[in-house]
Amino acid sequence: MKKMNQRLKSERGQNTVEYLLMLTVVVGVVLAAGFALKKYMPTLFQQIQGEISGAASTSGQ
Repeated sequence: MKKMNQRLKSERGQNTVEYLLMLTVVVGVVLAAGFALKKYMPTLFQQIQGEISGAASTSGQ
C-alpha cells in the first residue's frame, strides 16, 4: 500500500502528459477552425484576388 501511494504521488512524467493534453487541445481548435472556415474559403480567395486586382489597377493611374 505504501509503494502504491508513493507511485500515485510521483510527478514523474507529469510534464509529458500536460504537453500532450495541450497539443491535443491546440490540434482540436485548429481542426474546428478549419472545418468552420472550409465553406468560406473559395469565395474568400476570390474576394482577396479582386481586392488586389482593384488596388493594383488604381495605383497604376
